Amino acid sequence: MKKQRKKSRSNQGEKPTRRALAPSTVEPIEVHGLYEQVRAILDEAQGRAARSINTEMVRAYWLIGQAIVMHEQKGKARAGYGQRLIELLAERLAEEFGKGFQARNLWWMRDFFLKFAKMNALRSELSWTHYRLLLRVENPDARAFYEQEAAGQNWSTRELERQITTLFFERAALSQQKRVMLNRVRTGAEKYAAEDFVKDPYVLEFLHLKEAPGLNESQLETALLNHLQEFLLELGKGFSFVSRQQRITIDGDHFYIDMVLYNRLLRCFVLVDLKMGKLMHQDIGQMLLYTNYYTRALREEWENPAVGILLCADKNDAVVRYTLPEGPQQVFASRYRLYLPSPEELEAELRREQAAWAQRRRLQEAEGRGTRESDK
Repeated sequence: MKKQRKKSRSNQGEKPTRRALAPSTVEPIEVHGLYEQVRAILDEAQGRAARSINTEMVRAYWLIGQAIVMHEQKGKARAGYGQRLIELLAERLAEEFGKGFQARNLWWMRDFFLKFAKMNALRSELSWTHYRLLLRVENPDARAFYEQEAAGQNWSTRELERQITTLFFERAALSQQKRVMLNRVRTGAEKYAAEDFVKDPYVLEFLHLKEAPGLNESQLETALLNHLQEFLLELGKGFSFVSRQQRITIDGDHFYIDMVLYNRLLRCFVLVDLKMGKLMHQDIGQMLLYTNYYTRALREEWENPAVGILLCADKNDAVVRYTLPEGPQQVFASRYRLYLPSPEELEAELRREQAAWAQRRRLQEAEGRGTRESDK
């Protein structure tokens, strides 16, 4: 009886408490899923916060540039007014806000307002460093193109600087002959064309290779794969890597394609063959074999015909033109450069290519007129 009464008193005096979970009740593997979910939430929030801060700073720099220009216009009759104005403004701002507001940076902000006239058109994906690089581009069309591409392709500032230095705009405008290079908002009925994605030349200076007699195609291929990210960026939009030295077998004969890529915008396979010397008509015929095989044997119903790119050290445009069949082009011959040419060298090369393209266009028009006259 004593034991029972003692137990009863103990039960009456005990306060209700939450039962603690044993350490073994929740396993680490169970926490992992929740941790990853919370981590994703925090990463997204931090990303939004960073983008928001970046957007506000770019907006602030644009407004500062606007204020400087508006104030300058009031005193424009006085010689050297703008120069002295920015120097004095920089002194006061630097004291309170730091060296980010030195005179040089205020000049950048002033130029920012003048070259990007609409604040609402600024891209939230781009940082102030992106816009600093864009301000160095004098051609307004090229500047608008780089702004659009950098935002759309999520280019880092390093990649944007490289594309500007290698005259990506000029190379794309020449080799692709874009129908609408800047305002290319595509309707559902309008499709991407293969020529919109092919450049000439391709600049492969990131491989750090030197043009030498001992350099072979295997070494070039290996270097491209070791720098695959840079190579895909140089190729352009929508490219992804599929395989190297892809073997195809046709009635017992084996063939090997240097690289197989896929372009999600073109919705087709892109086959790349590397040629160290001058491109020959046999090389073009071989690539036609590859693209025909992929198009007829391997593509799905919803995919477009395969595209072939022959990367060569040199080529004869007339040989290329007469080897390829007439009609929509699926095989392209482009030269590569293993070093970064000077702007003068690239511009001279582009002018030469532009003249060659104009001559080809005149020949095609003459052939077209001859065909129409014979039909009459």
